[in-house]
Amino acid sequence: MGHLKVNVVMASISELGNLRQFQFPRQHDYKVLIIDEGDSKLRKRNGDILSGVPHEYYGPEERESWFKKRFGGSYKKYLDAIPERCHAETSFGFLVAYEENTDVIIELDDDVFPLPYRRALIDLHLKNLLDKDGETVLANAKWYNSLENLALNNLDLFPRGHPYSIDTRTEDYQWVNNGGECVLNMGLWLGSPDLDALTILYKSGLNGRFTVEGGECKRSKVILGNGVYAAICSMNTAFLTKVVPAFYQLYMNIMGVDRFDDIWSGIFLKKVADSVGDKICLGEPAIYHDKRPRNVFKDLMKELNGMEINEFLWRMVDELELNGSTYWEAYNSLTEGLKKQVATIQTPFHKKFLQLQVKKMERWLEITDKI
Repeated sequence: MGHLKVNVVMASISELGNLRQFQFPRQHDYKVLIIDEGDSKLRKRNGDILSGVPHEYYGPEERESWFKKRFGGSYKKYLDAIPERCHAETSFGFLVAYEENTDVIIELDDDVFPLPYRRALIDLHLKNLLDKDGETVLANAKWYNSLENLALNNLDLFPRGHPYSIDTRTEDYQWVNNGGECVLNMGLWLGSPDLDALTILYKSGLNGRFTVEGGECKRSKVILGNGVYAAICSMNTAFLTKVVPAFYQLYMNIMGVDRFDDIWSGIFLKKVADSVGDKICLGEPAIYHDKRPRNVFKDLMKELNGMEINEFLWRMVDELELNGSTYWEAYNSLTEGLKKQVATIQTPFHKKFLQLQVKKMERWLEITDKI
């Protein structure tokens, strides 16, 4: 693998004891970028917890200062591309890593923990990204159910972000034994799978948790075939920094919509990666997701409007013909095509919300071009 520069990006307002349980490899340079809300008392506790682990904090003040130094008096229009008080703030960490020419970014949540025999999270992600192995999945339905790769104690489940339309839930997969290097690897989750609030509520998980648990990965590396999508969850994901111009985490916690930043950014990135000839995979490293109890009805309210948009947005993206040989160029092509399609939407709420997203995507392209 050689000597690599790796940044771990976390959006959190909690103590980060989980990070102490992972093994950080000495053969690579690594640093943790914590995107928080600037709570000084929490930072002091986390400073003690992370003693010996290189880390930096980026709360609202640090983020504003970062943009001021790079964009001067016009900084605010660029700062406004970063959402506030939601998980999608991780986009800012991507910018820091991108500017610093980091090789690999790992996005990690604060409620995931290593399994005793998988503590070397970074090494396992790098293996899936850089090794020329793995099986490729093809799907006539154009969607792969990532939970298919987990041994579950409950069948017939689909992850958060997988469309509900019946044509996307026909699991007629074909497997091809050709591997390859990848630009993004999504690690899977033992313990609580990544499910939407509607599924959890249906299974009587009123506190956001219920009895379904994911077991071992069936395959260590599943490569998504050309034109095949999967719901990308950001709780345990690694990617090459070169994709950052095409991996903006959509602007959430706005107009009553949240929790689709990673889902939609994953769809967009898959379309772009297909266009430039790269691959995306999922599988190892599996981690344990110890989901905190939460109000499933509040999550449902945040997800409902996004669930409706999710049913047609991926189809709009899938229909686009992209141009460009780089991730910036292809994402710019996607943004321009999406802008034209959104202008034809008849439902006012959907149109207004997606026009806002396109505007933020255009600003993201400006930022990554300038830094």
